[in-house]
Amino acid sequence: MSALLRSTDKETGVAVLTLDRPARHNAIDVETADELAATWREFRFDDTVRAVVVTGAGDRAFCTGIDRGADVPQPASPYTIDDPLLAIGPKANDLWKPVIAAVNGMACGGAFYLLGEAEFVVADEHATFFDPHTTYGMVSAFETIHLAQRMPFGEVARMALMGTAERISARRAYETGLVSELTPPGGAVAAAVRAAEVVAGYPTEAVQGTVRAVWSAKEAARAQALAHAPHLIALGNLPPDRQAELFARRRGGDFRTR
Repeated sequence: MSALLRSTDKETGVAVLTLDRPARHNAIDVETADELAATWREFRFDDTVRAVVVTGAGDRAFCTGIDRGADVPQPASPYTIDDPLLAIGPKANDLWKPVIAAVNGMACGGAFYLLGEAEFVVADEHATFFDPHTTYGMVSAFETIHLAQRMPFGEVARMALMGTAERISARRAYETGLVSELTPPGGAVAAAVRAAEVVAGYPTEAVQGTVRAVWSAKEAARAQALAHAPHLIALGNLPPDRQAELFARRRGGDFRTR
């Protein structure tokens, strides 16, 4: 059964891609990760798709990253790490058609792989953003690199280091540049689609060339940082059983929003 919902308006050229695992807060397991990568690559060859909106089903979460129930075997070598989320974003799959993210509810952890590879983010006023890695003995590497492309250094560092103790409100995310537009609750997808329809209505070569130009401005530094990320994770992560122990001890509601 597919964990993604896809719809394409052939008249406007806008596709809506929805993570459809609301019971799991749209967390991504290995199968969903593979399906996301395949979908982005399919969009590369589909000329009826000129812009994409990516969102999550329900109103509780956009995405909460990797599904803690997913089985991800790791190589024994400390020099390698298998991260199933590495290829879930459009840029990782060489898709340079514009992608707009519509955030509803929580966006945390591995969700930033998707948000970080979108052109811009629209969020409901009730959306929240946080990065739980350090709380559970994990290095926040790929997530912070993606966030550093959009937010001031201090804001990225604070989000990553505060872990589950603090959630960033949609308003604060807007003020710091992570979010480009706020909408009333339930309005993010419609607003993102409206923006995508405008962009999709322009000559596609000019649009995709502009997307490439914008990304090239920071691509060298981004690529270098991403190359270091696996080594930092391999060195700094606690063993999986210790991570699971910390995760099991978490307490709901022990955070503040700013």
